[in-house]
Amino acid sequence: MQPTTEPPQTILDLVTDVLSLLLLSTITVQSFVGRWQVLRTKLTSLQSSLTCLSESPLWSQNPLLHTLLPSLLSTLQRLLSLSHQCSSTSSFPGGKLLFQSDLDIASSSLSNHLHDLDLLLRSGVLHQSNAIILSHPGPGSGKEDLVFFIHDLFTRLQVGGVEFKRKALESLLQILNTDRKSASLVAKEGNVGYLISLLDFTNQPLIREQAISAVSILAASNDESRNIIFEEGGLGHLLRILETGSMPLKEKAAIAIEAITGDPDNGWAISAYGGVSVLIEACRCGSQVTQTHAVGAIRNVAGVEDIKMALAEEGVVPVIIHLIVSGSSAAQEKAADCIAILASSGGYFRDLIIQEKGLQGLMHLIQDLPGSDTIEHVLRALSSLSVSDSTAQILSSSTALITHLGEFIKHGNVTSQQISASLLANLSISDRNKRAIASCMGSLVKLMESPKPVGLQEAGALALVSLLTVRWNKKELARDEKSLMKLVQMLDPKYELIDKEFPVMLVNSLLSGRSGGCRKRLLDAGACQHLQKLAEMEVAGAKKALQRLSGISLKSMFSRTWRE
Repeated sequence: MQPTTEPPQTILDLVTDVLSLLLLSTITVQSFVGRWQVLRTKLTSLQSSLTCLSESPLWSQNPLLHTLLPSLLSTLQRLLSLSHQCSSTSSFPGGKLLFQSDLDIASSSLSNHLHDLDLLLRSGVLHQSNAIILSHPGPGSGKEDLVFFIHDLFTRLQVGGVEFKRKALESLLQILNTDRKSASLVAKEGNVGYLISLLDFTNQPLIREQAISAVSILAASNDESRNIIFEEGGLGHLLRILETGSMPLKEKAAIAIEAITGDPDNGWAISAYGGVSVLIEACRCGSQVTQTHAVGAIRNVAGVEDIKMALAEEGVVPVIIHLIVSGSSAAQEKAADCIAILASSGGYFRDLIIQEKGLQGLMHLIQDLPGSDTIEHVLRALSSLSVSDSTAQILSSSTALITHLGEFIKHGNVTSQQISASLLANLSISDRNKRAIASCMGSLVKLMESPKPVGLQEAGALALVSLLTVRWNKKELARDEKSLMKLVQMLDPKYELIDKEFPVMLVNSLLSGRSGGCRKRLLDAGACQHLQKLAEMEVAGAKKALQRLSGISLKSMFSRTWRE
């Protein structure tokens, strides 16, 4: 109903007059007495609400009442007419069934008006002087002003017509885009459930688009607002939009779904809502934005056991591998992470990935030197796949991959360094390739100095042991005075940041076979005295290392004595 041109007070007086007559009329009805008793309870409640309304000093300034009161008056007039028919003994035109239907419709309208009026009263907006215009709180506004703004906004959203809803959503988006920190307050103080219901407002595309934008921002802003979206049943609505919506709506829905599934406790709901196939289809046919966030959502739930098998059955592996090869850089990163998660979950998925040429896709991606996060995910995937002998053989024979591993050890983040070192240690690399990456040995020694993360020192030590099987590399490490001094320092029992087994292991590797001058350099650096103490402490390999090192020392002494 359009707002009336009559002053609000005039309309309220008319409503009050008709309500009084209707309350009297409900006492004398002779037909449908039970229904009228229920209506009388609603009318009594309405009378109380109207009294509260009239006591609000600024009620007449609120534009929502300019529509609500005329609509309420029309409903009450209709009920008064129906009550007159029930008060007489005349028959009902059209029959009792038609009359009962009309009465139920009018009663339902009255319930809606009561709800809207109660919402207005509870929101507190009728007591505020700025209830006339939705003005965004300024930068200096306090929390109380923002809370009122949110209450006013959601009141208009729920009570108002299409135009009120559109303007309320515009204001909501303004505040969310201006200050993302406001998302928690919006989720807490606003009616998020009603906002989600607007996602099904298919007959008003603009309102639906505004609503999905708001939900998407709320879901992606913080844990609190994301959880409220989920608890209000938002995931099911979002998956429907991702399946059937327009491209802009699908993109925003995908953003929200990825955010919601970021909470491990929400992952199960993807399967419950039938979302596995929807997400895979979005990865297959969606826009770049949709693909990026849809594969992010799949990545988030790939570790959930039940969903993992559903993903496999729906054909997720070739779709993800396609994104690794041809997706945007952001999609490639998330797809690589997803493949890494699946590859680490068991032989079934590793076989699927290899069968769908996932190994080639990962190796191709690493050649493009993507961002550090993507490199880390690719390395984790390659590490998991390398447990297969045939895969390990392919990786071992790739000079390009081995060269990259050496570069990641020198220049990558700690995680990439650790995974690269582990791969070098576990692969059967040719002597030629080991010599080609000799320049990373100094970085591997440096990794051994770091007690965290767990396993880093061992990975560095084992990679060095592998590289030191080549005589050239032994010479190179021996010439690196800084690295050699670090190694000797690690042998010192007073140096407690490393398990002594690892530096002892390296000394044994340096002294095995033709050591290329390593013995003399180790002796000069003071390694012998540390090894003697470690041998006394029964550190594994220390006695053997001491024998190898002191053997040359005794020979030298004997040789000097003989010459004298």
